[in-house]
Amino acid sequence: MSNPYQTAPLQEAPTRETFDEACYLAANPDVADAVKSGKVASGWAHFRKFGSVEGRRQTVSQEELATAENFDETRYLAANPDAREAVRRGDVASARAHFDAIGRSQHRRQRRESPLPAIRARKFSALRPRLLDPDRPLDANGKLCFLDAETRARDALDDEIPISENGYDDETVGLIESCADGLVLDVGAGFRPVYYSNVVNLEVKDYPTTDVIGVADRLPFKDDSFDGVISIAVLEHVKDPFACAREIARVLKPGGWLKCCVPFLQPLHGYPHHYFNMTHEGLRTLFEPYLTIERQEVNPATHPVWAIAWQLRAWAEGLPPAAKKSFLKLRVSDLVAFPGPMLAQPWARDLPMEKQFELAAATILLARKPTGSAPK
Repeated sequence: MSNPYQTAPLQEAPTRETFDEACYLAANPDVADAVKSGKVASGWAHFRKFGSVEGRRQTVSQEELATAENFDETRYLAANPDAREAVRRGDVASARAHFDAIGRSQHRRQRRESPLPAIRARKFSALRPRLLDPDRPLDANGKLCFLDAETRARDALDDEIPISENGYDDETVGLIESCADGLVLDVGAGFRPVYYSNVVNLEVKDYPTTDVIGVADRLPFKDDSFDGVISIAVLEHVKDPFACAREIARVLKPGGWLKCCVPFLQPLHGYPHHYFNMTHEGLRTLFEPYLTIERQEVNPATHPVWAIAWQLRAWAEGLPPAAKKSFLKLRVSDLVAFPGPMLAQPWARDLPMEKQFELAAATILLARKPTGSAPK
């Protein structure tokens, strides 16, 4: 097989036994900021109190124990700057000499060799015949880029794009594994904690796990190219979800599967922009002209409790301290009463307009047609 099925984890779920402070902080920049500011004592303190409950991850260590069997000169020097300096000064003849003299007894480490480049090279070999432009050269970072300046401007993609990173649920992993001999397209993949040899990660931003840089309404692939397509929390961020749905259906092989998730009751969140939430009927309408809908569901990860918690947490975070304190003392029975009188309360009255747009029940637009417009 030219593209054997293989996975490479970039992040992992830490346990009390495998927890690594540096790796945890690297995967959780908000925790790193909290530690730096003194709000929490350490990443370990955060993990024990919050991290395990919240399902926080840590990066997989980029180093490994150096042994006589796996020793590599370059990777040893990369992980041991004192050894690198000793070789430069001529104090030792080589990294191997340093390792034999003191590194072995000190249990020195060396940089781990990443399997990603080799996995990606085999994946690209399988992918190229399915590209609309099979001869497209790799960019400076070794990726396939189909994002031009015109499209960047159209979608305002020069804005700073937040990091989007999520793992797959068990069902999606099972679907990926069922296509071990084929290719699956992940449209708007973000950063994935595990890199799969048979999943083509398409994004507008170059994450470490990105394979193809492009947009969902102009997929750079031939018709009937993929055994499956994943689109998780993406279509709310595009200006034309109908065009994206057509493209997804176009590149699916006959009999191929689609797993698509789009938020309904989620506050405004931009990657970098947020245009359309959808009801389940709206999501169905996108794909009904092209695909046979087998089922629609709400699973534990999309349960209404997440919508409620997100809304209330974001509301509280937007309030001044006194109003926030009052807001957090409310009972559910207070919040389900008739809302009219609540508008006079500080926790409603003092909510900044930015937060009101983020959490609004509805937004209002006023517009005017330019004078002298030609009739259509």
